[in-house]
Amino acid sequence: MPLPTAYFWSKAPFVRLLIALVAGIVLQWQLQFSIEFLRTTLAITLAIVITYFFIPVKWKYQFGYINGIVINLVMALSGGTLVWANDVRNNNNWIGNHYSDSSYVFVTIEEPLVEKTKSFKALATINGVYQDNKFIEAEGKLILYFKKDSSLHQLHYGSQIIFNKPLQEIRNSGNPGTFNYKQYSLFQGITHQVNLAPEEFKILPTENKSWFQQFIFNCRHWVVTTLQKFIPAEKEQGLAEALLIGYKDDLDKNLVQSYTNTGVVHIIAISGMHLALVYALLLLLTKPLRRKQLAWLQAVLILSALWLFTLLAGAQASVVRSAVMFTCIVFAKAIDRKTSIYNTLASSAFLLLCFNPFWLWDVGFQLSYAAVVSIVTFYRAVYNWFYIPNKVLDFFWKTMAISIAAQILTTPISLYHFHQFPVLFLLTNLFAVPVSSLVLFGEIAICAFSWLYPLARCIGVITQFLIWCMNSYIERIETISFSLWNGFSINIPQTILMLIGATAVCFWLMDKKKWMLWLSLSSLLLFIVLRSWSFTEAYHQKKLIVYNVPKYSAIDLINGRMFNFLGDSELLHDDFVRNFHIQPSRVLHRLVPNQILPASCKDFEFCNKRIALIDSSEYFIPLQPKPYIDVLILSKNPKLYISNLLKTFNVGQIVIDGSVPQWKAKLWKKDCDSLHIPCFDVNEKGAFVMNL
Repeated sequence: MPLPTAYFWSKAPFVRLLIALVAGIVLQWQLQFSIEFLRTTLAITLAIVITYFFIPVKWKYQFGYINGIVINLVMALSGGTLVWANDVRNNNNWIGNHYSDSSYVFVTIEEPLVEKTKSFKALATINGVYQDNKFIEAEGKLILYFKKDSSLHQLHYGSQIIFNKPLQEIRNSGNPGTFNYKQYSLFQGITHQVNLAPEEFKILPTENKSWFQQFIFNCRHWVVTTLQKFIPAEKEQGLAEALLIGYKDDLDKNLVQSYTNTGVVHIIAISGMHLALVYALLLLLTKPLRRKQLAWLQAVLILSALWLFTLLAGAQASVVRSAVMFTCIVFAKAIDRKTSIYNTLASSAFLLLCFNPFWLWDVGFQLSYAAVVSIVTFYRAVYNWFYIPNKVLDFFWKTMAISIAAQILTTPISLYHFHQFPVLFLLTNLFAVPVSSLVLFGEIAICAFSWLYPLARCIGVITQFLIWCMNSYIERIETISFSLWNGFSINIPQTILMLIGATAVCFWLMDKKKWMLWLSLSSLLLFIVLRSWSFTEAYHQKKLIVYNVPKYSAIDLINGRMFNFLGDSELLHDDFVRNFHIQPSRVLHRLVPNQILPASCKDFEFCNKRIALIDSSEYFIPLQPKPYIDVLILSKNPKLYISNLLKTFNVGQIVIDGSVPQWKAKLWKKDCDSLHIPCFDVNEKGAFVMNL
């Protein structure tokens, strides 16, 4: 049963503080207040709070509500200040304030190199730049891509290099609805990237590394090599590495998509479930230390092991959230004090956002907290639907009840981010959760007994078989035609309304309060209104979109909810490229498939606009009068001059698509500038979108 409101707030004061902090973080990111404004208003509100403690008691009761409002303002302003301070662009020493193309950049590699198809990738911290024969301290992070070469074995964590090559600012593809990679990187302090050939950088004799970080990397490497030794099958091996320590470089992309489509991708992403299993195992192993005199020793051992596991797993937001929460639980248990789980969750979120306010936008952070709050709030009510005396069947019902409870608050967030809903999530979780738990314990056992080869080999065979069973089951479920509901597009207001409506209807079912029913119905009505409006707009839209797909030509002609595709046929068969660059736009615009235009379709009229596509070398004969082309799309690598083209056509807009080599795009843009013809390069500006 839900707790009375006043009792809830008294037992979970951190919830109020968290709400105010989150509001401040969001407002600062959206409105970008100056630091002077934040500091001044924060100082004023703090002064009011301090003054409140010195006023007479009778006034304290009279103006208590004002003090509460001011404290919330302090939290909100603190959140805004944290956002400003954590934005690397506000740092006076940020690389963007000191760098020029002539600068020599001095960096330290912060992680072991990761092998990609054509290069090695590494994250680096900027130490400074050499400019005009002097060293200038600079800060920031960038991604290094090294061309594959035998000399790269000298590079490792802590290596320092210097190079003189123009840095590239990290940009988005610019395609509608796609993942905001620039913002994602910025939230991690990464703003630039660079591609380096062996002759374009020099390895310095100095190194800069932390012994503890080196220890963590060594441990991760040992765990990965141990799992590879005892779980030889590549597909199972990749999943084992991801499940235990979050190492995803060897994961099969198609397998990840299968787990996503069936609603069990949380098994691959290290989260609270994994830490809870490790916590349960640690409680079992330290059971002899439960005596009152040894309670603190047990707490220290458990917390040390939990945080070591967290660091080995890459310290992702979701697992750090769990580590902080379990730290609060273990600490409270050690001092023999019962606390509200809501207060524990709120305090852990509060601490994490104070450390990094940008974690608020982390999908894992959002889903992790939503799942735990949903389970804590609704699990008991869901479980009580049925009474099952059989212990085995009851175990499976508990697993299903947890999955159902978790979906109540995570579904709206998942729909917003991923635009799909796994219809058969109960079937997949019912099997995958207990099996993945056995796999996790099996992997821990492999590492623990790796020194005893016969035993570790036996455990490895069993663990590999369990992973194979789980993978096969997931892939089989995915093949069921109705297993996935996709193409579902909702915006932030609709997501919030879904959360409010789902929460309200659940509380109404549990507590039978009429105002909860009215709140849920009001949310549903407003949600339907917003959805109807968005569909009405979709039915009336007319657009031309030239996508930014590197090395490919891709064009959508949108009329209402129907579209025609014109471009490279390879995109029809490359699911990864299509889903990454094009499908998000089609989901955003609520499109349903219509037809593929033939490759021979190069000159046509669409919504009263004349559109032409040139992707091969042609001889243009001067015409009089010259036909008018509204949009001329240049594709591939045809041999042509813009000046000759304009002798044949009058052109309103030239668009250079993603298949054009950059060197040729620069020449065409230069010609267009000199001839005063509007030119749009999708490689530089993102997708070209014209409303017709």
